Amino acid sequence: MQTPPLQLFANWFSEAKECAGIADASAMALATADAGGRPSVRMVLLKQFDERGFVFYTNLESPKACDLAGNPRAALCFHWAPLGRQVRLEGAVTPVEEKEADAYFATRPRLSQLGAWASRQSRPMGHRYALEAAVAWAGARYGSGAVPRPPHWSGFRVVPLRMEFWREGAFRHHERSLYVRSGDSGDWGHEWVYP
Repeated sequence: MQTPPLQLFANWFSEAKECAGIADASAMALATADAGGRPSVRMVLLKQFDERGFVFYTNLESPKACDLAGNPRAALCFHWAPLGRQVRLEGAVTPVEEKEADAYFATRPRLSQLGAWASRQSRPMGHRYALEAAVAWAGARYGSGAVPRPPHWSGFRVVPLRMEFWREGAFRHHERSLYVRSGDSGDWGHEWVYP
């Protein structure tokens, strides 16, 4: 009997976090496409996962958020080279709830909170120190008080419909285990696929 995919991911993720050769097990490639189908990929950090999906946070005015507004689907890829493992998943994307975003934002270091107010992510900067000046402005604005979550900063949840687990094998005899969620029942089907 196959391990359910979310449990298998939890097992592999736990092992990746324990592996000394992996700098950050939560680093994942996020692939999106705009409304016209033009793809884009970048690295982001997984902040939470459970049966509802895989969560990351970003500036809502960023290119990735704009892509997701026009085409709410994404793919994620975790590659843990020292373990010879990779996990790929694809699915629909939904915004996290406001209270969930507020709760996560409150756990961030203060400078990261101020940076969320200061950064105009992916827009041109007039000079190299523009970000530092904007962080200083945000720091002066909030003084020593709590920093609220900016309205332009929140999270997205990727709800997986496909999950593939890849394990490296000698002579390219890799192991690929594919799980696909049924649209009707939500149950996961499983099959092995050629490398």
